[in-house]
Amino acid sequence: MPQFPKNELAQIVIASCIANGISHVVISPGSRNAPLTIGFTNSSAIKTYSIVDERCAAFFAMGIAQQLQKPVAIVCTSGSALLNYYPAIAEAFYSNIPLVVISADRPAHLIDIGDGQTIRQEHVFENHILASISLNENLNIDGSIKEMIDETLKISFQQNGPVHINVPFNEPLYETTNKLIYFEPILNNFEEAPLDVDYLEKFAAIWNTSKRKMVLVGANYPSELLQIQLEHLTKDPSVLVLIENTANVSNSKFINSIDKLIFPLEDDELSHFQPDILLSLGGLIVSKKIKQHLRKLKPKHHWHIDAIKAYDTFFSLNHHFKISPELFFSQFFFLTKPLESDYQEFWLQKKAKRLKKHHKFLDDCKFSDLKVIDSVLKSIPVNSQLQIGNSSIIRYTQLFEINKTLPVFCNRGTSGIDGSTSTAIGAATAVKENTIFITGDISFFYDSNALWNGYIPKNFRIILINNNGGGIFRFIPGPKESSALDYFEAPHNLTAEHLCKMYNFDYTAATNKDKLEKELNSFYNASETPKLLEIFTPREENDLILKAYFNNLK
Repeated sequence: MPQFPKNELAQIVIASCIANGISHVVISPGSRNAPLTIGFTNSSAIKTYSIVDERCAAFFAMGIAQQLQKPVAIVCTSGSALLNYYPAIAEAFYSNIPLVVISADRPAHLIDIGDGQTIRQEHVFENHILASISLNENLNIDGSIKEMIDETLKISFQQNGPVHINVPFNEPLYETTNKLIYFEPILNNFEEAPLDVDYLEKFAAIWNTSKRKMVLVGANYPSELLQIQLEHLTKDPSVLVLIENTANVSNSKFINSIDKLIFPLEDDELSHFQPDILLSLGGLIVSKKIKQHLRKLKPKHHWHIDAIKAYDTFFSLNHHFKISPELFFSQFFFLTKPLESDYQEFWLQKKAKRLKKHHKFLDDCKFSDLKVIDSVLKSIPVNSQLQIGNSSIIRYTQLFEINKTLPVFCNRGTSGIDGSTSTAIGAATAVKENTIFITGDISFFYDSNALWNGYIPKNFRIILINNNGGGIFRFIPGPKESSALDYFEAPHNLTAEHLCKMYNFDYTAATNKDKLEKELNSFYNASETPKLLEIFTPREENDLILKAYFNNLK
């Protein structure tokens, strides 16, 4: 017979989560959170995971939420355990990923008296949290605690972000009962209201008379409807659609490698690139070049479409349409008409010229980070899920067209290297398809506790590009000219081989083109354990080859 916590506060928290549709809970070991651990693990409505390292646990949960598009809860004990959640909470906050943080705590009278595992937990994430409540261990009989929890969970569902529920427990912590209280299910489905047509017509009038309209799409969860709508936009010759690989849309008439297009441009060409209207949607943008350009040559109008938030990334934001892109376009298209212009065609021809030079350079390219990314992206089986690490890896992949059957994800909310592996593993547990994770060495070793995880699917694959340090610091201006390059790059002689032995990963390595092609031929085959392919590239040459690549595009 299942056992549930006797503690009434724990019962309310658990029953409220179940009633609100929380179905996945990631728990880190501890004692103060024992009532929550006992209750969640004994509930048939909850799938639970045990992840020791709280930082990894939070990113792992975020990966699940990323794929399910619904909140996932994380549960920890009191003290510094909670603080280890912060990197993932910040990422979830900026990436619009719903995460429910449930922390056990000491009662108020035991805070700041010298007890162990005790810190000031109330509102500890206040700068990066959508809602934060600290419950009272002295229960109210009028149901107000349940209402507080329901309202907090509603915010996570509705606004797609992290919330924090702090739960103080008095001892005893391990007393149990065979019953769990029941609350009626709450449907957290929120229907959007369309925008007023008269309101939209004012913007449509500007749209219909503007000869240079740029649509810029950042990180976005795959959407068939949005794909169709963006394709429809290309029928207007005055519209140029720019995407990033994390936008999860594709078309030959989209500019899919922004830096490849604009990096070689001279000032007079860049001025022709300047839009009258910039219409942005999706999450944060990887391309530093497009940010620099649009901040320098500001569009006359910058409108952003998002149901929740709008960032003034280019210092020119005029308007925020508080609606989903899909509903916006379904209304807006009825009010717009194509306009004769050479804007789209001019830049598509530039794209075609860049692509020819791209292929020619890659055909003759030496074994390097750039060549490896090219080979790896071509090798990935169709309909896999692609997770990408941060720093140089995501920037390299932006130079390539990725197979349109591959949904692409990256932690671009804060763009940190911490937690990329944990996020990818969490995402892998939530889908049936193969998950391929491409990462750099510094990011991988930084998050190596991600492999301390008993839920990694057999079809999970890690491609680790090891250039013996933070290669991006050889390319960006400044670090290489300083006398402290080693402190930026953090060079090392580490390899993942022994980690793979410890965590039961199949390990292979490649140090040249022929060996890489041989390993990739069998790397994605079914296996009894997950696999890692470590590719060693020349640290001293990668930046020189990348600079030569961009010079070749001119």
